[in-house]
Amino acid sequence: MKALLFCFAAGAWIGNVSAQAPQWPSRPLRIIAAQSPGGVTDMLARTLAQKFNEAWKQPAVVENRAGAAGAIGTEAVVKAAPDGYTLLLSSAGPIVINPGLYPKLGYDPLRDLTAVAFVAASPLMLVVHPSVPAHSVKALVALARAQPERLTYGSGGNGSPPHLTAELFKTATGTRLTHVPFKGSAPSVLALVGGQIDLSFTTIVISIAQVKANRLRALAV
Repeated sequence: MKALLFCFAAGAWIGNVSAQAPQWPSRPLRIIAAQSPGGVTDMLARTLAQKFNEAWKQPAVVENRAGAAGAIGTEAVVKAAPDGYTLLLSSAGPIVINPGLYPKLGYDPLRDLTAVAFVAASPLMLVVHPSVPAHSVKALVALARAQPERLTYGSGGNGSPPHLTAELFKTATGTRLTHVPFKGSAPSVLALVGGQIDLSFTTIVISIAQVKANRLRALAV
């Protein structure tokens, strides 16, 4: 599975901008990253902010609104004025998954947001803490089957791509792992490095440095 990142804006802003503000952007932009600092969404949001500044000579400020698998950041954009100056950078989770996960979601993605662009796709990597006695996926599956629910895995929250990938892994391998959700992928990786959890399916961008430093062990991409 890959983590897909998209850019959205509040309401039907494209029509409003073309009719009322032909010189858009004429003031600073706000980019809300629906993830904690240090995650792939945060990194890309800051890269986009820099490119926006270079292209349009207008500053773009990044705000991190993590939690509820991206729902908190998404709601912040939905509540903003539909003028094109507040953008959401998010995985597909808050748009595709959350409506089926949270019965009282504070937004309707089809009604309240306008899709602007597909930004990036990041493959997920299966990584384990070095203390886990498994050096291959086959060995990890055998270990998990021998110790049902003993191994813990982290994710960026319920319904996030790492969470769903782990659940697919469990179904495909007949294993039982214990889920530990965090408010973003970066805190999940930090917990894994610290030995608080055993494994995670995480984006290569935020975990490759830890793998190269032998603080994590990669088993598969």
